[in-house]
This record gives sequence, structure tokens and C-alpha cells, in this order.
Amino acid sequence: MLAIARALMARPKLLLLDEPSLGLAPLVIAAIAEVIKEINKTGITIILVEQNARLALGLAHKGYLLETGNLVLEGDAKALAESETVQRIYLGG
Repeated sequence: MLAIARALMARPKLLLLDEPSLGLAPLVIAAIAEVIKEINKTGITIILVEQNARLALGLAHKGYLLETGNLVLEGDAKALAESETVQRIYLGG
């Protein structure tokens, strides 16, 4: 939260977040997700790098799935989250 607040002090047009949920408790992750949504609502573009695919696709407008540095899927985040392939491989469903 402090790192995000510090970055916002510069009034950026673009915010890059690298693994904001890493090592955090589920309740804190939920709070961070809400903060990310609110930041985006203010008009700041966010590039989110996140291994938690469910969280990332739930927050994103567009999604890009990488495997060992290679782009394997891209598209509308909601469509990706609903994709049978994405659910089976990345979302455990």
C-alpha cells in the first residue's frame, strides 16, 4: 500500500504494478484489489503483472497470458476468464 501511495504522489498517467498480491493475506489482497479498481476509475492506466490469474483477470480490461516469457493468449479479460482452456490450465477449474 505504501509503495502504491508513493507512486501516486507523482500523479502518473500509467502505473506499473508487479505482483502486488505476493505474500499477502487474502483479506489484504482483497483490499489491494479494491484500491487498484479505484485508481483505475480515476483515469490512470494500470499495467498489472500478476501470477494470481483469477485476481488479474478480475481486475483487468485486457489480458495477456505468458508462459516462460512467451505470449500464449491475449484478449478481453472477461472472455479469457470464461475460456475453458484458461479455466482448466490457470484457474484450476
